[in-house]
Amino acid sequence: MRFGELLAELEAEIQKLKSVRALLVSQTSTKPKLGRPKAITPDTTQPAKKKKRNLTPDGRRRIAEAVKRRWEKQRKTAGK
Repeated sequence: MRFGELLAELEAEIQKLKSVRALLVSQTSTKPKLGRPKAITPDTTQPAKKKKRNLTPDGRRRIAEAVKRRWEKQRKTAGK
């Protein structure tokens, strides 16, 4: 075989493969998807920011006192 014939056969094979690929891609994209569709949000480009929850100084104090009481109670029961 000459180089030109080989190149022509290779090009023909490439075209066949491209057409088969296009056919497969078109078949897979037209099938309906199973399951519940995704919820449509008004702005899907940016995710919604979560609200930051802040503790007040009074709340922090109450939690610290509760933890100290808990530790004290555990120390008393461990010492018995």
